[in-house]
Amino acid sequence: MKIFKKFTVTALTAVIAVTASFAGVAAAADTLKGKITVNGSTALLPLTLQAAKEFQKLHPKVKIAASGKGSVTGPQAVKKGIADIGACDWDASIDVPGFKAFDGQVANKVAVIPFATIVNKNVGVDNLTTEQLQGIYSGKITNWKEVGGSDANIVVITRAFGSGTRVNYQAKALAGGDIVKKEKNYKETGSSGDMKTAVATTPNAIGYIDLVYVSGSDIKAVKFNGIEASTDNVINGSYKIWAYGYYMTKGQPTGVTKEFIDYVQSKKFQTGSLKKLKFIPIAAMKS
Repeated sequence: MKIFKKFTVTALTAVIAVTASFAGVAAAADTLKGKITVNGSTALLPLTLQAAKEFQKLHPKVKIAASGKGSVTGPQAVKKGIADIGACDWDASIDVPGFKAFDGQVANKVAVIPFATIVNKNVGVDNLTTEQLQGIYSGKITNWKEVGGSDANIVVITRAFGSGTRVNYQAKALAGGDIVKKEKNYKETGSSGDMKTAVATTPNAIGYIDLVYVSGSDIKAVKFNGIEASTDNVINGSYKIWAYGYYMTKGQPTGVTKEFIDYVQSKKFQTGSLKKLKFIPIAAMKS
């Protein structure tokens, strides 16, 4: 009986010690305060909003304001000093086709973004090749019957210049091919949400978007060279239309900004909410 009492007291002491430890951690977390402004990529916006929600719950004294207007606006906002983080679908610290490097900025890798070719629900095509997509976006292919569909003019919808989704789609789905502006059956959109709406509400339309936005019955993702757009196929190397997403900062991140980026890069977030949103954890990729 004495042994049992001794064990009980010991166990209770351990529980109190652990509880006190957690209480100490919570108290320390509550001391973190500040404001973070995130601008840029609409592809990364769902991830940023979810991470901000979770981070602010852990740290109620931290306020995070996030908006998306296209990848190039992210590092531009950081350069101007109006954002702490510039969300971007490419590493803006180096030159990429069409854009010069933003000197002095650091690229913090936060996610892998799969992109998909999408069409309106009335389009009877389920697969498109690199060559077919090049033809459609260059204006050489103008009717769905040329790629196995019905006799209907193709309505091309693309993102405006400065979009990271456009940069990556052009480089990988079109193999660097041109996106040619046309007088008719052509439209540019300013965000991922606008792209989804435009394709969903325009019969015979084609567009492209990151996988997180592919939902509902009004659009469908088509296969690329016979391979389905999925996180598994990105990871196994068979699906090629993807890119890393970055949080650009002016120099190495510090203070509350660093804490937020660390949270987004943490195993808890990467294997939890990030995966549920159809992004891919950084650690899942070999390169």
